[in-house]
Amino acid sequence: MAQYGEWTQKGATLSEATAQEEYGISRELIIAGIEAGRLEYRDGAVWGNPYLRLLRSQLEGHIAAELGAGYLANVKNQAELRVVRKEIAATAKKLKQLQTRKAELEASLVDAGKAD
Repeated sequence: MAQYGEWTQKGATLSEATAQEEYGISRELIIAGIEAGRLEYRDGAVWGNPYLRLLRSQLEGHIAAELGAGYLANVKNQAELRVVRKEIAATAKKLKQLQTRKAELEASLVDAGKAD
């Protein structure tokens, strides 16, 4: 089943709510995987609200088996595309700020040259 220490690795686990949002799956698919013995889980609770913690690697294997590897690849590519678009937008915003600051500095240098 799970490799030694997999439950403690960063990013190796996710909650059922995150799994549903990230992979577009239903709670029933998760429960079916648990009942079939394909998914290990641990109970968790935040502020008294219970949830299931799942191993990402097992969940991805279960999704690929149930919905197909193409579905899983498509979902993962869409998620990566969102991250890339967000990073591009942040970089474009930062570039615009830097260009504005550059223009201000160049203008102040020209003004300082005229004053001398």
